[in-house]
Amino acid sequence: MSTHAADVPGIPSDRSRRDFVRAAVGTGFAAAVLPVTAQTIKTDSTGLTVGEVMIPSGDFKMPAYRAMPAGKTNLPVVLVVSEIFGVHEHIADVARRFAKLGYLAIAPELFVRQGDAQSFGEIGKLLSEVVNKVPDAQVMGDLDATVAWAKANGGDTGRLGVTGFCWGGRVTWLFAAHNPAVKAGVAWYGQLQGVPSELKPKNPIDLVGQLKAPVLGLYGAEDQGIPVAAVDQMKAALATGNAAAKASQFVVYPGAPHAFHADYRPSYKKDAAEDGWKRCVAWMKANGVA
Repeated sequence: MSTHAADVPGIPSDRSRRDFVRAAVGTGFAAAVLPVTAQTIKTDSTGLTVGEVMIPSGDFKMPAYRAMPAGKTNLPVVLVVSEIFGVHEHIADVARRFAKLGYLAIAPELFVRQGDAQSFGEIGKLLSEVVNKVPDAQVMGDLDATVAWAKANGGDTGRLGVTGFCWGGRVTWLFAAHNPAVKAGVAWYGQLQGVPSELKPKNPIDLVGQLKAPVLGLYGAEDQGIPVAAVDQMKAALATGNAAAKASQFVVYPGAPHAFHADYRPSYKKDAAEDGWKRCVAWMKANGVA
């Protein structure tokens, strides 16, 4: 996992996790990223229906943050997949940005069975105690359930996109290979390679032949966890894949580190983030998610 503790200010170790209990998903910031930076973007909810919803996934009720134009139906759908910090305020803000553009955007809390990602003040503990215990198969099933919920609640899943950041960037690649309803994916600095394990048997580079939809990869040239060489290897694999693989593209931003879109963190690079967002929206529209 290419998340750098140096980028994330810590919190005092004696702070109780209870201090970070939230009224609802999508409110507040994860303990591990506090304090947030001054340039943090806040998108208002005027004209939107926003807030927590509960999505049935098997016999489990999964919380998610939903944002959509108020009173509208038959909307294109975008799944927003979080970083390791879960569905905190930044991810909710991204969902509102999509909703302002006319989308039903849903960010499911995919770590919730394993623990509360927002309560951990140390990234190492968050990874070992929660994130690294989440099976890919569980994530795919929960995203499938999110799509089903969207279809029943104002979404047109014939126009389905998925985007995600860091951990969610890797998941974006996986879901684009998993669910045939996906029309477009945008992966922000998601892991491309890795050692297979029981919980993570395949990585994006292993799945290029199974992609159901083209993916736009937005990566930073200075990402210490995902070197440009890994991007180049993925490009080469995509070039020999199926039609969706061959239609996939990468943009690598010079001077950009990991998490360059995260406006609440010191890693934020405004130019790269804004260009990436424009490309993300255009990619969705160009591939039928509009």
